[in-house]
Amino acid sequence: MSVSLDRPVRRTIATVCLSGTLEDKLVAAAAAGFDGIEIFEPDLIASPWAPKELAARCAGLGLSVDLYQPFRDLDSTDPERFARNLRRAGHKFDVMAELGTDTVLVCSSVAPDAVADPDRLAEQLAAAAELADERGLRIAYEALAWGRHVSTWDRSWDAVRRAASPALGLCLDSFHVLSRGGDPAGFAEVPGEKLFFLQLADAPHMDMDVLQWSRHHRLFPGQGAFDLPAFLGHVLAAGYTGPLSLEVFNDVFRQSDPARAAVDAMRSLLWLEEGLAVRRSELGLTTPPPAPALTGYAFTELAVDGVSGPEVAGALAALGFTHTGQHRSKPVQLWEQGRARVLLNASVVRPAAAGVAEVAALALESEDPGRSAERAEALLAPVLPRTRGATEADLSAVAAPDGTQVFFARTGPGGWPADFLPTGSVAGAGAGVTAVDHVALTQPFDSFDEAGLFYRSVLGLEPEAVTEVAAPFGLVRSRAVTGPDHAVRLALTVSLLRRGEWAPGVPAPQSVALATDDIVATARALRAANAPLLPVPANYHDDLDARLDLDPGLLADIRECGLFYDEDEHGRYLHLVTEVLGSRVFFEVVQRVGGYDGYGTVNAPVRMAAHRRLRTPPE
Repeated sequence: MSVSLDRPVRRTIATVCLSGTLEDKLVAAAAAGFDGIEIFEPDLIASPWAPKELAARCAGLGLSVDLYQPFRDLDSTDPERFARNLRRAGHKFDVMAELGTDTVLVCSSVAPDAVADPDRLAEQLAAAAELADERGLRIAYEALAWGRHVSTWDRSWDAVRRAASPALGLCLDSFHVLSRGGDPAGFAEVPGEKLFFLQLADAPHMDMDVLQWSRHHRLFPGQGAFDLPAFLGHVLAAGYTGPLSLEVFNDVFRQSDPARAAVDAMRSLLWLEEGLAVRRSELGLTTPPPAPALTGYAFTELAVDGVSGPEVAGALAALGFTHTGQHRSKPVQLWEQGRARVLLNASVVRPAAAGVAEVAALALESEDPGRSAERAEALLAPVLPRTRGATEADLSAVAAPDGTQVFFARTGPGGWPADFLPTGSVAGAGAGVTAVDHVALTQPFDSFDEAGLFYRSVLGLEPEAVTEVAAPFGLVRSRAVTGPDHAVRLALTVSLLRRGEWAPGVPAPQSVALATDDIVATARALRAANAPLLPVPANYHDDLDARLDLDPGLLADIRECGLFYDEDEHGRYLHLVTEVLGSRVFFEVVQRVGGYDGYGTVNAPVRMAAHRRLRTPPE
């Protein structure tokens, strides 16, 4: 699909996307680099600024006002009510003139008196457009997915076409089109000059009332399940030349820090633009460096202290790891087994959280660490300052939404391992661990969707389907992100609706999953070494026998070794779990057989209950 524009693209955000007062929203949008805003009328009504003052404030921040919205329920079968609606429109046109914007969004009506007859609807739209045209203004007509008579984009185009007014055109909203199963290929039938405005929003696939879906669950591009690059490609191919504008109704975003949400929104547009099958130079877009391939984990770093450090170190030793290195200038230990490397960093001082261990950093093997860092910065990832000695490796680090540091590294001669002085102990065969399979990180509730987009856009990892598990302490949502060859996998989880004092025994758990080629042999070696393994209830294994009719020898091994088990049409997954170490972190050992690509999520409730049981004082 070839697209050409005669001017650079502009990026706009609707004020409804962001939390706070109108003042907060404008500052956040400008700081994130947006060119313009859509003024959501309730934000203006609640503001102490007159429209002219608002226009001046926007200009001072470098923001244009690209749209005023929404004007609802314009058409009516009641002539008197329609006359009142035209009067109301006239007042809004006055406001627009003071705001300095020339386009108003008119939604298809949801009122009981909405006009069903296409010709009469066109007449009423034309009458409103004539009033707008007299003032040099335009009406962008949008089909709400729940509109009474106009609920699809092609019905809205039919009304605009019949009205035949130069001041009346379409507003295409990706949510309203895609939630109704609309085909954006049909936009080619619309003359480009009739495409007045574009609003972009993603969303998860949900089987629910479309109004509730829209009002509460929209997402920024790249966070949901819609194919927005294809949608946008069709809009641009049809000749649209206006701004790319975000309009996202989301309960979480509208309670989050607006500065952070605005950056997340801008990152989503940058990701979306990168996926366009168009000549980006003609759009005036700067292309971030492509995401270099990630080939595995260089290391996983745990922050520990004087209490949790010895506990985790003892567990690593029992899991077959060897303490092979000590950092030249920092209190950081290197533990190795196979290609799995764990750093224990005791440099963090936190008196209020004594005894806690947590995943502080992930170092990913990149084919080009410098280019990975450049891409991260181009996609607005916060670059973290680092102190290092003159002869120490220069590792770039960025912050993930949950605060985890992400490093880009190469493990080899002259690389980061040279920062560690040998302890004299050499890593041997250990217990059969070969590498890190994946890392699981619990996300703060407000940043779950942000994290998915971060890892997708910055690292080039693709998100998998969201799953939900009814856990002992409420619903847990999980989403994995992984590279094309699965060398890097992350499992992101979040607890939904956590309220009150009643809390699980392991708040915000994290885990490092270690791969093995023979989990039965590894499990036996770990038991012989007295590794702190989590006991699995016999009821779980009895249920496995009833549900799956496993080979008796395999089931006997699973019982003996205290393993969890899952399978799908592609293969099998066997895993064991340690006790929680340092109040938050635990290790898994996993074996994938065949093409199994999941994470044993079905077993999470049993594992959570067992962890809680171990951490609950006996009565």
